[in-house]
Amino acid sequence: MAGLTLRDVRKSYGDTQVMHGVDLDIEDGEFVVFVGPSGCGKSTLLRMIAGLEEISDGTVAIGDTVVNDVAASKRGVAMVFQSYALYPHMTVYKNMAFGLKQAKTDPKEIERRVSAAAEILQITDYLDRSPRNLSGGQRQRVAIGRAIVRDPEVFLFDEPLSNLDAALRVQTRLEIARLHQRLATTMVYVTHDQVEAMTLADKIVVLRDGRIEQVGSPIELYERPTNAFVAQFIGSPKMNFFSTGDLAENAGRSLGKELAANHQVGLRPEHMVLTNAGDAVVEGRLELVENLGEYALVHLVTATGVEFIAKTEKPPAVDMGSTIGFTIKPELARYFDAESGLRV
Repeated sequence: MAGLTLRDVRKSYGDTQVMHGVDLDIEDGEFVVFVGPSGCGKSTLLRMIAGLEEISDGTVAIGDTVVNDVAASKRGVAMVFQSYALYPHMTVYKNMAFGLKQAKTDPKEIERRVSAAAEILQITDYLDRSPRNLSGGQRQRVAIGRAIVRDPEVFLFDEPLSNLDAALRVQTRLEIARLHQRLATTMVYVTHDQVEAMTLADKIVVLRDGRIEQVGSPIELYERPTNAFVAQFIGSPKMNFFSTGDLAENAGRSLGKELAANHQVGLRPEHMVLTNAGDAVVEGRLELVENLGEYALVHLVTATGVEFIAKTEKPPAVDMGSTIGFTIKPELARYFDAESGLRV
């Protein structure tokens, strides 16, 4: 096993720079998730670690070894892709054993590794089947098993659940979490889904436009986002943002804070509580209610036209179009500079 160290890592395609000096430390045995919107550079960064993309500048080290000029096959990493990339004419066993055979590994050792990986992933009964006779979730487990048998120092996952339906995504996510607990190996996982990031990661790396916005544990990013971008990206539904003019007249008193004109106030939907208009921090016209059984997502619009969402235990007992108010515990509000987006 090994950790990873990235120092001033840059990537350019011709005159276009897409990664802008990334510095990152990943500890041995950590589960780290790269998350961010499409085009933020998360997959590019993962592929540079794997050796599938050339590094334009900076260094990538696995353990104590700088691997910039080391071939992908010699880096001690194993990668699981979004596509399963299984050989359709081979059985599950042969798919998992293929890389070891190419490396001329002893057949008994191959059998030992494949059997052990199949037991971990609960696919022992499928070893004689062809991939076309497996479900999507089973195929992804085979792809993960093919990585396990290589006994890598670092596992790399590039959006491995994207091709699965909702139920299989949850199931396979749990299997990956259990796999990390069992193997205690360094894992780096790329996703655009912040729910996957929050539930899997020891540490989340939030990327935007080829730069790191914030690094921290899931709860750190949720409770103490460094800027408005992270605050809105982490959390589902995303954090609501209001300028001082969007809030009720007594909002400052209710929040226990004098609100500056250049500040935005961030309120998470799950922290907003229905209240009387006189006590409200924010008021809105009821537009839509998503009743999900265990909770409701209430969609509203302020008098200034700002849309926001409140998460409540049950739908409000008022007619559509009614104006309703919400309050929040002062310590749960977050404040951001309107120009820079930085938390204040």
